[in-house]
Amino acid sequence: MEQRTVGRSGLKVSRLGLGTMTWGRDTDEDDAAAQLTAFRDAGGTLVDTAATYVDGESESMLGRLLRDVVPREEVVLATKAAISRRTGEVVVDASRRALLDTLDASLSRLGVAHVDLWQLHTWDDGTPLEETLSALDAAQASGRTRYVGISNYSGWQTARAATWQAAWPGRARLVSTQVEYSLLERGVEREVVPAALDAGLGLLPWSPLGRGVLTGKYRDGRPADSRAASPTYERFVGRYLDERSAGIVEAVATAADGLGTSPLAVALAWVRDRPGVAAPIVGARTVGQLVGSLQAEALELPPSISSALDDVSAHPSRRGD
Repeated sequence: MEQRTVGRSGLKVSRLGLGTMTWGRDTDEDDAAAQLTAFRDAGGTLVDTAATYVDGESESMLGRLLRDVVPREEVVLATKAAISRRTGEVVVDASRRALLDTLDASLSRLGVAHVDLWQLHTWDDGTPLEETLSALDAAQASGRTRYVGISNYSGWQTARAATWQAAWPGRARLVSTQVEYSLLERGVEREVVPAALDAGLGLLPWSPLGRGVLTGKYRDGRPADSRAASPTYERFVGRYLDERSAGIVEAVATAADGLGTSPLAVALAWVRDRPGVAAPIVGARTVGQLVGSLQAEALELPPSISSALDDVSAHPSRRGD
């Protein structure tokens, strides 16, 4: 698998990342081990998790697999902090205390002395940004992380955080931003992508397959074993089960038929090769789903198809710009 640098940093990652949000809930340890092995064997290196995924079980499972299945040194290990679900509700806390305590807990669950990329999972209106970013400085200075990044920040938030970190020698420079980005979700192109490119941040798109919709699995309804049929994920997926999305899915399927490949491969290759993208993060429930994503590595979209997909997926207010 091709390796890319993340933004204007020296961090190199595979151009496809492995997400672990379902590990410990929908994906058991045996299937997670098979996923991690298949990913490594395909040349993949970037593995992304978060302290909040299944209340820490995702990190714990990944830690066991890095001890028993795939060596830690073969993985670029990324995790996130600032969100907690301990009370049963989503709680955002990006205070210095909460962030550093969360990082220590993550390192313990992962069974490692450091992570390669530590990310702020979301913006926190309740904490001064300078305090939040000081936690990144402390984590990098202590050696508990090699690089730092952000996730789910808006354009102005991205620009403000990156500018603050670059304003004084010794601060931990941001190298990445993780945002939802796909043919079905291109809103980040208005402000987030320009801000990231200007600041030298690499983009790590999450849900690059439009929450699974771009695979074409919902063209004829909602399969009983799909996320759209799950009480946990129904609202998450349902956002993209509308007429506009259906038209984009049909365009992707038509392109896939013409290229002799899958809609999944076409959708993934499109976002993978957008300006500034370092590595889309693919979260597979099963190893079979992951293998389908790994097969997209060999696909390079012809410019004419990329252009056609750009046109059909453009926001109505931006067509003809």
